[in-house]
Amino acid sequence: MAEDLPNSYKTGPDENGRFGLYGGRFVSETLMPLILDLEAEYERAKTDQSFWDEMDFLWKHYVGRPSPLYHAERLSERLGGAKVYFKRDELNHTGAHKINNVLGQIILARRMGKTRIIAETGAGQHGVATATVCAKFGLKCVVYMGAHDVERQKPNVFRMKLLGAEVVPVTSGRGTLKDAMNDALRDWVTNVRDTFYCIGTVAGPHPYPAMVRDFQSIIGKETKEQMMEAEGRLPDTIIAAIGGGSNAMGLFFPFLDDKDVRIIGVEAGGKGVNEKMEHCASLTGGRPGVLHGNRTYLLQDDDGQILEGFSISAGLDYPGIGPEHSWLHDTGRAEYVSITDKEALEAFQLSCETEGIIPALEPSHALAHVMKIAPDLPADHIICMNMCGRGDKDIFAVAQHLGQDLG
Repeated sequence: MAEDLPNSYKTGPDENGRFGLYGGRFVSETLMPLILDLEAEYERAKTDQSFWDEMDFLWKHYVGRPSPLYHAERLSERLGGAKVYFKRDELNHTGAHKINNVLGQIILARRMGKTRIIAETGAGQHGVATATVCAKFGLKCVVYMGAHDVERQKPNVFRMKLLGAEVVPVTSGRGTLKDAMNDALRDWVTNVRDTFYCIGTVAGPHPYPAMVRDFQSIIGKETKEQMMEAEGRLPDTIIAAIGGGSNAMGLFFPFLDDKDVRIIGVEAGGKGVNEKMEHCASLTGGRPGVLHGNRTYLLQDDDGQILEGFSISAGLDYPGIGPEHSWLHDTGRAEYVSITDKEALEAFQLSCETEGIIPALEPSHALAHVMKIAPDLPADHIICMNMCGRGDKDIFAVAQHLGQDLG
């Protein structure tokens, strides 16, 4: 695995788990031994060929990797300008990129002798992936999900229950992803002996941001190989949606040393980036602070209190972002923009109409930015967008926003 990582990143974050000013390990004394045990286990696994052999086997035969790289021909014609490709991670087993990372973490959990897996989830895809892999390996699974998200993601709640998971609605705060992560961390502190916390994004205390990124980087690695096969060269621009940012880091990471490749992350602009924080664009409208064990950009008030963000997308409805994204933002290697709910809904419909692909609301944000920039780019410009999830889970929410009564 190490030989596939960018040269400038061979050493990963520093010994304190920091990406420049960001990241780190801000946790209680109770959790510190668990974090250190996990870090040690992952360091062993990274150089253990049997670990990667098991991962490769399951990625291929259980997840269905490699996921296709697809030329969205009719969409490209409709937009004019650039040639648009989708990296189709929505075709993975469970319908999103989340299972790439869950497999790695649960294999580590089994190596550590853990029998109970807990997870947080927003849109439900990480919860479904965790419940799926727990069912495969016969592990107990508990998923914390904000009560607000339970209501708007009912299909995924039912899927988790079918797979044997206990779904715990979280009523604190606004009942979204931030609150679910809070309760999952409380559970972990209480049940340190047999429990493993499977975090779904590139956030949390070190080693989670780097570890999740490494597992998800299979997306970018495949994309580079497939693009060379399809076009004989790398794309000019790569684009992905960002909540915490795991699908984006998965696509971006293998391209970081390819300086001619433009990298764009798309945050949730909600009702528009404004002082009321009716959005979840942490890099666009936030500032650095500490949340969930790491230092990163956050939506917060002048006293450092975390504010409740807003997005039509449950998976992007988080008031922070992964620390490596914060670092890439500050260094200028990646650009970060925001897309509103309205623009994401328009992109959702355009994908359906032109390509017969129903996207999740999360990648619909990325597609909306593709719609903005593609028409002004030359025909030989190649854009690759990560279609990180399918829209089965969102059809009821979209119907409601479009004024359709599904009965």
